[in-house]
Amino acid sequence: IIWHGDCMMRISDAGIELIKFSEGVRLKSYLCPANVWTIGYGHTGLDVTKGMVIDRKEATALLREDVARFEIGVCEVVKISMTQGQFDALVSFAFNFGLGALRGSTLAAKFRSGDNLGASAEFPKWIWGGGKIQPGLVIRRRSERALFDTV
Repeated sequence: IIWHGDCMMRISDAGIELIKFSEGVRLKSYLCPANVWTIGYGHTGLDVTKGMVIDRKEATALLREDVARFEIGVCEVVKISMTQGQFDALVSFAFNFGLGALRGSTLAAKFRSGDNLGASAEFPKWIWGGGKIQPGLVIRRRSERALFDTV
């Protein structure tokens, strides 16, 4: 088990690769459905402008910066020791659905109570978007669950 009293865990390369695969990359800025300029692996912010172009190395650096707040957030929400796989899966989940969703989820509640199997079984429930099952979310949750269940 990888744990530090202050939970300064960092996402592993496997966790980063899961997020990269799930998010996909766009090296030229674009307006997302919410009409926000976006680039790389879903990076938004005042630094993203129309016509902006980056390379994959820059996209990965932006992703790592963006993931940092979810690393901290997962530690604050979970507050128990966890394996690297569990941490990576929860960071990916929070990156996708938000820390608020994780905080209020049955997944987090079961995990905090020591019910790892019950927590794992919650991942497939988070596959809905726009009122219907999203195939990309089915694949992402399956990958997150597999990572969560690794020892």
